[in-house]
Amino acid sequence: MLSKKIKIVIADDHRIFREGLKLMLAGVSNIDVLGEASDGAQLIALVASVAPDVIITDVKMPNLTGTEAVKILCAKYPGIRIIALTSFGEDQQIIEMIEAGAMGFLSKNIVHEELVSAINSVYLHNAYFSQSITERLSKIIAQKTTVRHHNASISFTEVEKQIIGLICKELTSKEIAGQLKIGKRTVESYRIRIMDKIGAKSLAGIITYAAGYLPKNQQIA
Repeated sequence: MLSKKIKIVIADDHRIFREGLKLMLAGVSNIDVLGEASDGAQLIALVASVAPDVIITDVKMPNLTGTEAVKILCAKYPGIRIIALTSFGEDQQIIEMIEAGAMGFLSKNIVHEELVSAINSVYLHNAYFSQSITERLSKIIAQKTTVRHHNASISFTEVEKQIIGLICKELTSKEIAGQLKIGKRTVESYRIRIMDKIGAKSLAGIITYAAGYLPKNQQIA
């Protein structure tokens, strides 16, 4: 458990759901809920007012959707940590939200332990995806057969492809090192190299690339 208080805000158009999240987090000593919003426009104003560490937002909201709000927030506040929530499992919805800048993605049927784990994880700039979202991403990756034209020249070594696949399964650098029988620092060097190749700024960027743009002959499932 982190010792520093993590300041968060919650955005969802259903008040009862927001209240439920606040109740789940009420007894967590290192998490402080600073405020809540019922749509994307309110969320942007709230973030400007209270400067949270982590944002938890629904994907579909009135006036300005969660995805649109996340795009604006990530452009205005680089490095801000965002967890997306959805009750649906639509492939395009997941990809669009990750591309917008979300570092975490949870289903709305989350339990207390997973919510807290996700907040702590993204606060440390680590991607976090619930099991159901991870399963969807794995299927998307397995089914993809095309790549955007401007990425057509990118190629990966066999080790890089293995590492991308393990990142998509949410393994840590230490766990990847153990599986591949290489050093942790070596894994981190590969990760940086992969991010440089595809222009990603985070692990979520690697997952998005793999889910949407990896050529069929470089699948990593």
